[in-house]
Amino acid sequence: MATDSLPLIWFKSSYSGNGGSCIEVATNLVASCDTVPVRDSKNPNGPVLNFPTAAFSSFVTSLKRGQLGSD
Repeated sequence: MATDSLPLIWFKSSYSGNGGSCIEVATNLVASCDTVPVRDSKNPNGPVLNFPTAAFSSFVTSLKRGQLGSD
């Protein structure tokens, strides 16, 4: 299923502060398209990166476990 014709419902984590280094994700395509769109919250009309659900989930899990450097 193509994702470009579906409306995206954007979500920003409650952990995001007002520092401007935030991303937003649209989780409403997970079930229908197996995709997690991601965008820069400072540029909502800018590019959107689409990640396979499994890859995005693995990324978030690695962040939570502290497996990714903070450099």
